Amino acid sequence: MIYVLASAICSVLVSVLLKLARRFGLDIGQMVAWNYAAAVALAALLLQPSLAPLQQPGAPWFALIGLGVLLPTIFLALGVSVRHAGIVRSDAAQRLSLLLSLLAAFLLFGEKLDATKALGCALGLLALLGMVWRSGQGRGEGGAAPWLWPLLVFAGFGAIDVLFKRVAAAGVPLGTSLAAMFALALPVAFVLAMWRAMHGARFSLRNALGGLLLGLFNFGNILFYLRAHRALPQHPALVFASMNLGVVVLGALAGVLLFRERLSRTNLAGLLLALLAIALLAWA
Repeated sequence: MIYVLASAICSVLVSVLLKLARRFGLDIGQMVAWNYAAAVALAALLLQPSLAPLQQPGAPWFALIGLGVLLPTIFLALGVSVRHAGIVRSDAAQRLSLLLSLLAAFLLFGEKLDATKALGCALGLLALLGMVWRSGQGRGEGGAAPWLWPLLVFAGFGAIDVLFKRVAAAGVPLGTSLAAMFALALPVAFVLAMWRAMHGARFSLRNALGGLLLGLFNFGNILFYLRAHRALPQHPALVFASMNLGVVVLGALAGVLLFRERLSRTNLAGLLLALLAIALLAWA
């Protein structure tokens, strides 16, 4: 389980870096771009993927290109969400996006819906509402941003997971698909960064270093998660549940203890429902 803990810590550190970016004058767009440069290099070095599956007939290029576009754009949305809504809400929204992938599994991949999964989905939706709910006093703080950006993160990561399932269903090995996604995301991320640079965010060594560190944590999250599955091949649900629960709990601790994020009783109830929903869906 040490790999699960390491993966969860890396995932939360990504959110922490995004939270600190503005404080240290870093541009998130450039950080995301350099993050994918690091991810491509690390994937090639550590996973040593074969490109042969991508040259076969029926290679899922549509899904891979979709991922190449969505990954950097939703990463940017995550950065804005962390800034406006906080680490607690953003990490919970990201993890609850599994509800959309489950919905796709029922509608697109022929999976059967049972009572436990239905209850988990219902609790997950209630959890999402509770996490983004703003009290009457807090609604004027930041306008719609504190609830709109977590919802965008929820929808975006759900779409990413659905596309990733499409790639997996086509038989593309995980290392190959990750390398391809990162390579396709890299030019998209730099185009977005250059667009931001035209509007005042200049390229700098500081942004590059921050982005490479972000890429190290982002790739570490994936690498340790893969190693956790290899270490516990007979218990995929345990790895899945531990990872998602760990990120939500560690994200909540980081947000509340390090950044003094304030949560209402409704938000706390939503957080507890999120933990229960993830546990139920993993058990199902």
